[in-house]
Amino acid sequence: MPRQQPGEPYYRVDSDEASTMYGDADAVFVDVRRTDEYIEGHIKGATFITLDDVMARIDELPRDKKLLFICAVGVRSGLACEMAAAMGYDTELLYNIDDGTPAWIDKGHPTSYGYDE
Repeated sequence: MPRQQPGEPYYRVDSDEASTMYGDADAVFVDVRRTDEYIEGHIKGATFITLDDVMARIDELPRDKKLLFICAVGVRSGLACEMAAAMGYDTELLYNIDDGTPAWIDKGHPTSYGYDE
């Protein structure tokens, strides 16, 4: 069940909850980790935009779909959610996968390695 902490402009979900949205036409997964982390394993089909590039590339993300941000442990992805909210994205569509990519991979959810989608 998505959770929202007071003052946070996004919802928190874990990797199992996020996996139920995987493949939905109205959901986009965004990996904000460093390149070296991304190539070690990432959500299959995720959009890759490092946290440092989120503000410069924010227009590449749709405004009418759920955006599920992920990093390693939920800190950088939370910051990415806050950046998107600050840029006018609907806070009802922003999600932070707060247990991160290692949990996603460990639980056997769709994963790619290297630069493959």
